[in-house]
Amino acid sequence: MKRRGMYAVLAGVSSLALLAPRARMQSALQAQQKVDTPMATDERLEAPGWWPTKRSASREDYVGTAECARCHSKMTASQLATPMAHASTPAATSGILREHEQISRRGVPYSYNITRTETGSTYSVSDGTNSISAPLLWAFGLGNKGQTYLYQRDGVFYESRMSFYKTLQGLDLTTGHAYKMPENLEEALGRAIDPDTLRRCFGCHTTASASNTGFDPTRLMPGVNCEACHGPGAKHVSLMDEEKTEQGRQAIFNPSRLSPVALVDFCGACHRTWNDVYEMDATGVANARFQPYRLENSRCWGEGDARLTCIACHDPHRQLVHEAGAYDQKCLACHPAAPARKARDHPGKACPTGKKDCVTCHMPRVAVPNMHAPFTDHRIRIARAGEPYPD
Repeated sequence: MKRRGMYAVLAGVSSLALLAPRARMQSALQAQQKVDTPMATDERLEAPGWWPTKRSASREDYVGTAECARCHSKMTASQLATPMAHASTPAATSGILREHEQISRRGVPYSYNITRTETGSTYSVSDGTNSISAPLLWAFGLGNKGQTYLYQRDGVFYESRMSFYKTLQGLDLTTGHAYKMPENLEEALGRAIDPDTLRRCFGCHTTASASNTGFDPTRLMPGVNCEACHGPGAKHVSLMDEEKTEQGRQAIFNPSRLSPVALVDFCGACHRTWNDVYEMDATGVANARFQPYRLENSRCWGEGDARLTCIACHDPHRQLVHEAGAYDQKCLACHPAAPARKARDHPGKACPTGKKDCVTCHMPRVAVPNMHAPFTDHRIRIARAGEPYPD
């Protein structure tokens, strides 16, 4: 797997410090716009301008979705109904946990229980003789595929070894946990999350969990909401209230202005960029979970065509569309309906086999072991039955 992109911060970063605030903001956006090379998320975070999970702003710079809704009521209401807006929730308000009085998994030697209480849910493990438990604090994931839980012991956050899977309507091993038998009850309950991983997890499942003063889970906003992608909005709101419209527009980040390459990396800050996966050395079918990486492995990935980005097909302000036919017009934007129509603005070949439901053949759903749900493989290709997974 050949390393893509540059392994350095953007050129000219130091010179930005000499610019006036407004010019610096505009230059930062221009710098991100001009990047036509895929980069790792850590590199993007070092560059000027806003980026998901960035911790450069003050917590007071965030205003919350209610402020956004004053001017963008329909868009805010629509976004709040998406799975991203429910990427995390306090365990006490988790729909899955509230619907199940008890969720159990019997095993040898460890058995697990999540039991609903008057104040929330308690997660416990037993070896048949002894048991330990912890109150659940956070639920990550809406539950369309599954949901993983966080708890604390001695002030340290832990990830539950067991997660809830929708197709099972029960518990199984959390993705990423070793199948090696735990040596004791503490290991069987879950694993401690190191500070850097904790910030990344909360950074991608919540809004404003970290600021320039550090990680603070007590002041975050659950879920991925407006300011997770558009950046802190206090200055934007203030300027718009003062009817300084153009300045107000410049004071909020709009990802759609990014170059196609940077835009895919933007979504990849949480869904994994090509270079993120390369650095993880994540091979095999499990990397189907990383849609930007898979998209960039497509033969038709052009590193500059706005018709082939995440938001070209998916509106982050609306519910994900599951019907295959709904994406046909996106495919036909590059591929002509008939060979005679092929032209410069339709660089792809016409499909000789089908004329509808393109993604069912060219973006097949693949089963990821032990995740109990299929994932749409975003590596666009001619997929043939029985062929090995193209890594």
